[in-house]
Amino acid sequence: MEQKDDQMKISVLSSGSTGNVTYIETPRRQVLVDAGLSGRKIERLMQSIGRDLSTVNDLFVTHEHTDHVKSVGILARRYPQLNVYANQLTWQAMLPKIGKVPLAQQHIFETGALKSFADLDVQSFGVSHDAIAPQFYQFQHHDKTFVILTDTGYVSERLSAQISDATAYLFECNHDVEMLRMGKYPWPLKQRILSDKGHLSNEDGADGLMDVIGNKTKDIFLGHRSLNNNMKEICHLTVASTLKQHDFGVDHDFKLYDTEPDDASALLAL
Repeated sequence: MEQKDDQMKISVLSSGSTGNVTYIETPRRQVLVDAGLSGRKIERLMQSIGRDLSTVNDLFVTHEHTDHVKSVGILARRYPQLNVYANQLTWQAMLPKIGKVPLAQQHIFETGALKSFADLDVQSFGVSHDAIAPQFYQFQHHDKTFVILTDTGYVSERLSAQISDATAYLFECNHDVEMLRMGKYPWPLKQRILSDKGHLSNEDGADGLMDVIGNKTKDIFLGHRSLNNNMKEICHLTVASTLKQHDFGVDHDFKLYDTEPDDASALLAL
């Protein structure tokens, strides 16, 4: 029982172009990454995995886009124990969108910083995206590490080295390139998504994963799937087949999980 209680557990509450929220817990800490849905929906998703927002300690914000910050202010006002972390530029860009956040709950987490929260260590890292100062996070509890990386146009060699060989990843596979090119979006928006400050395609996600998967890697969540320019089956098949073609042990050495915009993944112990 002691071994079970000392685990880090994760649930991708929601991931996609319409909203993003991830839950992480250790024996002494409960945290969220982003709050891109309505407060009520996040409450329901938490209840679906047997957890409650009233016990969450911290909320880490990646960037100011609405699908990541929609209810940051609502949750902060509704749950006064909740400490909200973002870098200074993101705070400046986010506050006009989210309404008042009590000063006591506002905290700065600059890009590249490492902070400890009881039994959870959190490292932030910058990404290439069309937000003011986007950053994502790596979470470590004992020898287990969970990395969230979505909303980036590319993954640099330096970043790959920094986040390699994690126990689990939530990794962006936003769009199928042909679906995007043939779809209804206006050309400037297509160009933005395809750019180095846009989003990773299914192929890009697979390529990025090949650079970071290590012997410790056991669980990979395919995230931030576009509602209009991707399909769950295409995303999963593209990534799985690409990894297998390069001799990665899909379903043997590690598991690939799909994520959903409206349903939380089961609480997974790493």
